[in-house]
Amino acid sequence: MNTLIEKISTINDMILQGKALEAFDEFYHDDVVMQENDSPEFVGKALNRQREEEFFESITEFRGAKPLKVTVGESTTMVEWHFDYTHKDWGVKNYTQVAVQDWKDGKIIKEKFYYGS
Repeated sequence: MNTLIEKISTINDMILQGKALEAFDEFYHDDVVMQENDSPEFVGKALNRQREEEFFESITEFRGAKPLKVTVGESTTMVEWHFDYTHKDWGVKNYTQVAVQDWKDGKIIKEKFYYGS
C-alpha cells in the first residue's frame, strides 16, 4: 500500500467499519495539524487523537456515513463525505463535509475540514 489512493481508500474503509481511531493511529503523522473551517488549528497527534475520541464518545445515534467523492493529487487527498448522526451536544447532524489531507512521509501531516454551520 504505497500510493495515496490506496491509503485514503483504506482509511475510508476503516471509518466505515467503525475503526476511525485505528485509522488515525496508523495513518496520521506525530506532528499532524487539524483544523475545522477557519477555527484555530490543533497541533500534534496526542491532542488530535483525544479530540477524535471525545467526538466519537459524544455520538448517541449513528445513522450513516458515505464517501461521495475522492480526489488524489501529488501529496494531497480530498474526500467528500456525507454524515448522519446525533451528537449529545449538537443534536441531529445530517451534512456533507470535505476533508483535505496533506501527506508527508506516508502519513497525514495536515487535515482540514470544510462544512457549513
